[in-house]
Amino acid sequence: MQIHAKITLAIVAASLTATGAAPDEATRKDNGQINKVLRQIAPYVRDGMQKTGVPGVAIAVVYRDKVVYLEGFGIRKAGAADAITPDTVFQLASVSKPIASTIVASLVGDRQVSWDDRIVDLDPDFSLSDADVTQQLTIRDLLSHRSGLPTSSGDALEDLGFTRPVILHQMRLLPLTGNFRKGYQYSNFGYTEGAIAASKTSQLQWEDLAYKRLFQPVGMTSTSYRYSDYENRSNKASIHVIIDGKPIARYHRDPDAEAPAGSASSSIRDLAEWLRLQLAGGVWNGQTIVQRDALKETHSPQIQNGTDNDTGKPTYYGLGWGVGYDASGEVMLSHSGAFFLGTGTTVRFSPSKQLGIIVLTNAQPTGLAEATAFTFFDLYNNVQPVRDWLTIFSAAFKGMIEESNNETTDYSKVSPPSSPAPSKPLSTYVGTYCNNYYGSVDVTEQGGSLWMRFPDEGRLYTLAPWDGDKFTYRFEEEQGIGARGVSFALTGAGTMSIENLALEGSGEFARCAR
Repeated sequence: MQIHAKITLAIVAASLTATGAAPDEATRKDNGQINKVLRQIAPYVRDGMQKTGVPGVAIAVVYRDKVVYLEGFGIRKAGAADAITPDTVFQLASVSKPIASTIVASLVGDRQVSWDDRIVDLDPDFSLSDADVTQQLTIRDLLSHRSGLPTSSGDALEDLGFTRPVILHQMRLLPLTGNFRKGYQYSNFGYTEGAIAASKTSQLQWEDLAYKRLFQPVGMTSTSYRYSDYENRSNKASIHVIIDGKPIARYHRDPDAEAPAGSASSSIRDLAEWLRLQLAGGVWNGQTIVQRDALKETHSPQIQNGTDNDTGKPTYYGLGWGVGYDASGEVMLSHSGAFFLGTGTTVRFSPSKQLGIIVLTNAQPTGLAEATAFTFFDLYNNVQPVRDWLTIFSAAFKGMIEESNNETTDYSKVSPPSSPAPSKPLSTYVGTYCNNYYGSVDVTEQGGSLWMRFPDEGRLYTLAPWDGDKFTYRFEEEQGIGARGVSFALTGAGTMSIENLALEGSGEFARCAR
């Protein structure tokens, strides 16, 4: 089976000289260079897919307001023959963020809202644990991750199936671990609140606002912030984990709760038009979609988030964009997206060169998306790659996934006690246990086994005996896949402790009346 599906390759020289005007020498040189680079993308991607096990990739390149490359590689789902095309819809993960800031910028440009409007004025129901920070907090603070919210804030609640309103309400219970406006801590639900608060001025739900402000006017007919829209697409890329080098479509990832920050889905054809809009300063096909100054502000540094290993220069986060600099000092804008359950995406562009690339993959982040984007710019700027980017990014993402999986003990990787103490009669553990942050957990006995359900109407988990009053349950979500520990202390009223939930809020639940 041929896994590479070539769809469209627009030759730059033809597209840029279609007006009939003779290009000058510099233009001819640029056209020749970009065409040479485009010819190297396909073999690089095929080789990368083979090395990483990624089953499907889609790529768009925009140059001087033209979509000069639009291709699909591989298959939508492991074990099936359906090919990736430019119209295949992928889950974007955090590439949703710069799309969201584009939408908010459209409101700013029309003076419906300001980047520095306070959240308490837009959404009085939202608050943080620090009253002073709550009073000062702005859209700018939340969209640049400088609110002080911890990186994981809300993520465990999302994994457990809580809705967006509940998660945003619970943010008030989390201690701020960063310095307000002085420290960078990436927070999905902080970002979500910033965009949701801005959207309230429009009287539209976020998902409808996105359609009205961006997707409809730019012709992004396959793009949505609703997971149900992705699920209902006939031409969609399934998500995959890589096990022993092989892709497996094992999980589903419903990110609706973090809609502005992570739930967008789109095709590479649609995203190419959005990238044209970015490179053209808010103009698309001659029509101003977003005011230039408002969009430009999303590209400007707001908080330092690191240092570039190659140039030694600071890197920054803007408003939904990573802001860095290439070796010549020119600004580079980028953002990646990752679901550890099966998605890796990236966008990277140079405003000065009027050149950008988007890479979508339908597997857990392996570094292939980022490596392709970095190699592409290396080839354009330096004729050859400066680094083996695939090795670098693959190692980085492997470390991130392992760190996430190992933040608390994964009992599936631990040898059980050789002589475990017996559990007490299961009926002694039965009851409802409450936690201020997570709500209640119901523990029941059914068919000779112990079960727990949380949140209310949520999933049912089997508690497997481990050692005495310790049990394990299978947890398979973004925050770690494996068997996690649950311990009971039955003295007094009784408590239960869920180990992996202690990473965000308290993992201890006290027995309570229903």
